[in-house]
Amino acid sequence: MQTHLSPEFAGTAEGREAEAILRRCVHCGFCTATCPTYQLLGDELDGPRGRIYLIKQVLEGEQPTRKTQLHLDRCLTCRNCESTCPSGVQYGHLVDIGRKIVEERVPREASDKAVRWLLKEGLPSPAFGPAMKLGQAVRGLLPQTLRAKVPAPRAAGALPRRSHARKMLMLAGCVQPSMMPSINAATARVLDAAGIEAVVAPEAGCCGAVKFHLNDQQGGLAQMRANIDAWWPHVEQGVEAIVMNASGCGVTVKEYGHHLAHDPAYAEKAARISALTRDLSELLPDLVPALKERVRPAPGLMAWHPPCTLQHGQQQRGGVERWLGELGFQLRLAPNESHLCCGSAGTYSVLQPELSKRLRDRKLGHLGELQPAAILSANIGCITHLQSGTDVPVRHWVELLDEALTPS
Repeated sequence: MQTHLSPEFAGTAEGREAEAILRRCVHCGFCTATCPTYQLLGDELDGPRGRIYLIKQVLEGEQPTRKTQLHLDRCLTCRNCESTCPSGVQYGHLVDIGRKIVEERVPREASDKAVRWLLKEGLPSPAFGPAMKLGQAVRGLLPQTLRAKVPAPRAAGALPRRSHARKMLMLAGCVQPSMMPSINAATARVLDAAGIEAVVAPEAGCCGAVKFHLNDQQGGLAQMRANIDAWWPHVEQGVEAIVMNASGCGVTVKEYGHHLAHDPAYAEKAARISALTRDLSELLPDLVPALKERVRPAPGLMAWHPPCTLQHGQQQRGGVERWLGELGFQLRLAPNESHLCCGSAGTYSVLQPELSKRLRDRKLGHLGELQPAAILSANIGCITHLQSGTDVPVRHWVELLDEALTPS
């Protein structure tokens, strides 16, 4: 793709990055076949190729409009198009740049601005935990739309008390400890059973994704730097890895090196943090041999929904099914469209509820064909969103593995 960037962008770091990405695009349109919003709406501007053209026009000096902003807002940032693209276009990085520029030039309505502010400030806030507990206490009285965002309480269970020579950092996250503390506790117990100690740095908070993807990129970068500062003493002490059991956080932390590449104080540390980061599923080849004699798998077929942040963002496919299968679990992908987004996409289900619900119901329809005993996933957003549309239990795969462990 030929580009003629406006002088205001041509000499900037983000302008050079955007231009390099744009020039890889060959207009082939393969991406439209796997774009969830294009599948729903059939509008070229609601597919990756159309959005790439919109961003190109803005970078070349055209004034964006509310319509431009709307088409970029509708993107789930699922990055399915990156898995499909034969030219290696890094669409996710490009849309981050485009959204930031458009946000600076197109004013939002006061109500839209207020909702976005509440999401980016409220979700990572210390006040989120007490608010979630209150919501869970009165969950039965809440209207359906709000109840869908408040999962039923799940007991975390006891945390391991043993110390091990092998240590890995674990990000507790911002919303997960309040919404589903069972996921972090199950992770710690599974690692403990394999002779690995999960270490949590209390000063580490939100991974930065919420603010960054709501166009408060400076706020997101500040959270990334804070996490690096919290983790760095442990890195210097030789932790093996930084484990992520929420794939949305995992893809973000794996890109700290990219996001902070131009920060002289943090670039080298950020690259090191990204290199150490592993999705929990990436540890399964190491965990399975250590756990095999202790696992008594639950009966019944489990449907597996791989989050977009795992299969497209991190390019991790097939690992959960393969290694849990080695332990005796029966996991199956949906017979159709297992590559498509469920519609959760971070805050998307709040900001684009109609499209989000259509994608959720479409996904649940395919998963339901398996008649599963449970649906398994690997991201708190997907789990909560899917559960809001079905009575079939939706859980993190590590919770199932944890429950299958027999006492040592």
